[in-house]
Amino acid sequence: MLLFRSEETVGGWCGQHRIPRRPLVTLEQLWQLAVIWYASRLTEESRRPGAEEMVAVFASIGLTGAFWDPRSDQWNTSPSLRT
Repeated sequence: MLLFRSEETVGGWCGQHRIPRRPLVTLEQLWQLAVIWYASRLTEESRRPGAEEMVAVFASIGLTGAFWDPRSDQWNTSPSLRT
């Protein structure tokens, strides 16, 4: 995970390193994800969420699309840069 000051900085870094740009996550979304994802990790009932649950968790914090769907392999892996 890399932290950047702005979306502009992300674009520049991706271009410089010839890495396709992927969806971005804000620090607030990352915090929300951690709170949800690890809320029950220290309980006996703790288990890895299923694919449907993962999609629901991601969607609940605004992370949607094929990139956030563990059942999907539809995001572009070509070397061209996309936003």
